[in-house]
Amino acid sequence: MNKNSVETIEYNGIKYAEIIWADVTVSKTTFFSPPESSFQFGLLAHEAGFVEPPHYHKWIPREIQDLQQMFVVQRGVVVVELYSDEGELLREVTLRKGDAIVLIHGVHAIRVEEDMQCISVKQGPFLGDVNDKVFVEMKK
Repeated sequence: MNKNSVETIEYNGIKYAEIIWADVTVSKTTFFSPPESSFQFGLLAHEAGFVEPPHYHKWIPREIQDLQQMFVVQRGVVVVELYSDEGELLREVTLRKGDAIVLIHGVHAIRVEEDMQCISVKQGPFLGDVNDKVFVEMKK
């Protein structure tokens, strides 16, 4: 694994997650998710002096079926466990300050190794834990 690049975690042709390691740099704004993805994931980068004129984003009805989630670690260490649709552990990803992951597909769990704080972003509206989360018994 090269931590100087964006990493995609795939299994059986399905993308489960993408990771932007803290030390990744780009010279210009780069999105890693495909344009059709319901969740856009990338790095904004501009040279000093760049000015983007005042603007807003058009209100366009969008319909999504999936719910993706992104963590950006601000402090601490967290391990994200990724599971296949069959319940097998695919990968454990250890994230530290500055690392980011977008959870695209499948079951995931987190384990906090050092007191952590993450920015968490996901599509809304939030429908509450009862409607939004399904807890799954995983294979040992």
